[in-house]
Amino acid sequence: MTNGIRFQSFGTLSVVAILILIVLFILLIPLMFLSLVGAAFARLGFSWLSAIAAILLILLGSTVNIPLYTIKRDMIRIEPPGASMSDPFTSWSDGLVWETVVSISLGGAFLPLCMAMYLLYTALPLTGSTLVLPICTGILVVAVITYMATRPISGIGLQVPILIPALTALLVAVLLAGGVGITAAVSAFVSGTVGVLVGGNLAQIPKIKDLGLPVWNIGGSGTFGSILICCILPALVV
Repeated sequence: MTNGIRFQSFGTLSVVAILILIVLFILLIPLMFLSLVGAAFARLGFSWLSAIAAILLILLGSTVNIPLYTIKRDMIRIEPPGASMSDPFTSWSDGLVWETVVSISLGGAFLPLCMAMYLLYTALPLTGSTLVLPICTGILVVAVITYMATRPISGIGLQVPILIPALTALLVAVLLAGGVGITAAVSAFVSGTVGVLVGGNLAQIPKIKDLGLPVWNIGGSGTFGSILICCILPALVV
C-alpha cells in the first residue's frame, strides 16, 4: 500500500484469461452480425448458405469498385495579385482539367441490385401483379426523400442518411401491400435499394463535378450503410 492506494497484481492465468475474453469478444461481434443478417436474409427466402454467402460477398465487395466513365471539368486558376507574366518563378496556365472517375461498388450497388431482382423474380409467381404498385410507388417515394436528405460534402462525397430510406420503404410497402407478408417485404427490399441508388446517387451525379473528388463510387462509403439497412429491415415484415 502506497499513500492509501492499493495495487493488485494479476497472475499469469488471469492475464491469459482476460486476453482470451478480449479475443472472443472481438470474434463474437462479427459472428453475431453475420448470424443476425443471415437470419434476416433467410426470412426473405434465401437459404442459410446463400444468405451467409451473400453477406460476405456484400462486405468484401464493398471494397471492389468497377470504373464506368470519367467526369471532366475545366477549372481556371487565378494567380496571386502582383504576379507578372514575365516572372520566371510563376507558372501560368489557361486552365486545369479536373477529372472524377465514376465507379460502381460491387458490394454497395451491384450485388444488392442483383438480390433485389432475384427476390422480385421468385416473388412474382406467388404474388402476381400485386407487387407492381407498391414497388413503383416505393421507388419513387424513397428516391425523392433520399434525394432531399442526401448531403453533398466537398472533398468527401455524398452522405446518404442511414435509416430514413429504409424506414420510408418499409412504411410505404406495408401501407400499399395492406399489411405484412412477402409482398410487403419484397416491395420494401426492392424499393429501398433501388430508391437509394436513384435518389442518393444517380440523381446526384451533376453535383459530383463540384465536390473536387478524384474518384466517386455509386454505392460507396456514403451510401453503403443505407443500402445494407434496406436489405435487412424488410425481414421484419415477412
